[in-house]
Amino acid sequence: MSGRVPAYRRIAADLAEKIRDGVYRPGDTLPAQRDLSAQYGVTLMTLRQALQELRDDGLIVQQPGRGTYIAPVQAAYRVDTLRSFVEDLREQGHDVTTQVIAATVDADPGTGEPSLRLERLRLLGGRPVIHQTSWVPEPYGSRVLGEDFRRISLYTALAEAGVTIVRASERIVPGLLTDPIAGHLRRPAGEAVFISERTTFAMDDRPVVVDRAVILGDLMEIRAERAATRLSIQWGTVG
Repeated sequence: MSGRVPAYRRIAADLAEKIRDGVYRPGDTLPAQRDLSAQYGVTLMTLRQALQELRDDGLIVQQPGRGTYIAPVQAAYRVDTLRSFVEDLREQGHDVTTQVIAATVDADPGTGEPSLRLERLRLLGGRPVIHQTSWVPEPYGSRVLGEDFRRISLYTALAEAGVTIVRASERIVPGLLTDPIAGHLRRPAGEAVFISERTTFAMDDRPVVVDRAVILGDLMEIRAERAATRLSIQWGTVG
């Protein structure tokens, strides 16, 4: 039995890798089929087999008469819970990893008080999607300083340190990428993003975490689950 990989599978694997690496981004149009078949040196039939594999894997969407598009990432950030970004995304079956950029004690820009400053990058399937900076004031910051935040979420670390979180106030607005965050997210400055600003409170109503997250809008959607006793959403004007 031959171990040779069929041409259409090699093409599908190459295109899938380019999608994962961001050569083709969600919403982009793939080159015309005739151009792709010429590029890979195969017949249209072979190319269409490759595209069928990508479609079956949910990586592309084909619209008759319009072309072939890179499918949007179906990841959602839910606003009806007190969980972390990572907990939400992992529950949806996504491969999420965390890179810790900084974990230092600095003066909180809002209060001037010493606080744990935790700067992290969230990667979805190996691609950066969220840049998050969390300020944890005393006495809470010292309780979690030294934790491995690549492995454990901030909320879990606080819970294990005996901190009970009871509520959070969050504001999500459109914004534009600025340096150096643009570099961390591997996108050009000026690109449109979502910005989440969230303050989480303990039982004594003292702030436990003040978060600012920059979210790539073409890779994430924001979703709310509504029920009479679970969530109240107020809509306001930005600016």
